Amino acid sequence: MLFPTAQFAIFFAIVLPLSWWLMPRQALWKPFVLLASYVFYASANPKFCLLLGGITLWNQAAAKLIHRSDDDRRRRWITIVAVAGDLLTLGVFKYYAFFTQDIDRVLHNLGLGLPLPLVTIALPVGVSFFTFQAISYTVDVKRRLIEPASTIDAAIYLSFFPHLIAGPIVRAREFLPQLAAPRDPAKVAASSGLFLIGLGLVKKVVLADYLGRVVVDPVFAVPQGFSAPDVLLAGYAYAAQIYCDFSGYTDMAIGLALLMGYVFPQNFRSPYRATTLGDFWGRWHMTLSRFLRDFLYIPLGGNRGGRLFTYRNLMLTMVLGGLWHGAAWTFVVWGTLHGVGLVVEHFGRGRGIRVPGWLGWLLTFNFVVLGWVFFRATSLSLAWTFLSRLTVWHAPTIWSVPAIAAVLLVIGLQLAPARPLEMIQVWIGRLRPVVLGVAFAVLVPFVAATVPSQGVPPFIYFRF
Repeated sequence: MLFPTAQFAIFFAIVLPLSWWLMPRQALWKPFVLLASYVFYASANPKFCLLLGGITLWNQAAAKLIHRSDDDRRRRWITIVAVAGDLLTLGVFKYYAFFTQDIDRVLHNLGLGLPLPLVTIALPVGVSFFTFQAISYTVDVKRRLIEPASTIDAAIYLSFFPHLIAGPIVRAREFLPQLAAPRDPAKVAASSGLFLIGLGLVKKVVLADYLGRVVVDPVFAVPQGFSAPDVLLAGYAYAAQIYCDFSGYTDMAIGLALLMGYVFPQNFRSPYRATTLGDFWGRWHMTLSRFLRDFLYIPLGGNRGGRLFTYRNLMLTMVLGGLWHGAAWTFVVWGTLHGVGLVVEHFGRGRGIRVPGWLGWLLTFNFVVLGWVFFRATSLSLAWTFLSRLTVWHAPTIWSVPAIAAVLLVIGLQLAPARPLEMIQVWIGRLRPVVLGVAFAVLVPFVAATVPSQGVPPFIYFRF
């Protein structure tokens, strides 16, 4: 059930008023919103609800056992078993076919033709996101940052439909305290919520889907049919597309949560104005970046233990972060590129090397665009073909004023001074909800008019 569809509009039009009506009655609101979230998830595949429920009960049981134990060694082992179970589940559903096929290929090349069982397993939508949230819940209980929630609160935390499919990755200690007291419908940030939903719709449907349809998809499908000007445009267009697609989803998710009375953390902060890769990862998919930092990089040792250990930890974090995005070597290469880039930056900073801000931005932005080529390509060979076409120069065939304008708009707005844009957003958030409601009603037909006959494509991050 995609956010920018009539199906979801009907779903939300039923859920929102009932949620507001039940908000003061927590004993009724919680079962209602849990049921609504599972209905939302079941629209993808009802069987996926069994996995979501299983992950919830598994981590809730672990959290309870951890909390009841005063033995640090026992707490640690319960946490290890719980996290291992989560990762095993993620591995089976997401990586089984990937590793089985590769191992089978290696055995065949070695003359050890032992065919491994290859089972087709459907990838549950959003499994990477709610599994990471489940891990954060159990580990935060172990670290005594929070106490175990009630089972229904834990179930709502993991299944809450605005962030269930593609984040943001909300930490338990950010969300669970909001369930402690009833929300007040009169204090819901309706104006900010409507604004973010409208902004997300424009980003996703008007900009991201348009760039994908007219530039990105044709070139990445058969890059050998295009020359350098078109390939360059496709590379920059994909950078604009994936930002608008994913940040558009995040805007809608945060806006929907606000209308439901709940606050999610920020997930994007003008990532393409970054002047270093470290700065980029402090602005792009911020909730994933801090998860990898707190649950992978720091436990590995972080920057403790000298430069070589720091470099190792950076590389492991980024390679595993790339693999988290998908079971494909293209994602491994993408993560490795960013790992190498971060190591080079760290090395240079340790040697006192500094570059002007404009040069830092130019290098960082184009490095990120290079990485996106591997992220978007369906295979390594396709990525190499795409890059090889940069040496072939002919007249452009897919350049158009709207496409170039869309790319410049997306990148340019992120380079604009932040203060005026923030002031505009604050001013809009202070408008009366009825005013925003009217503006939203005008916006929706405009956005709908840009939807192609085949409908709205899925969000890019749905497959992760």
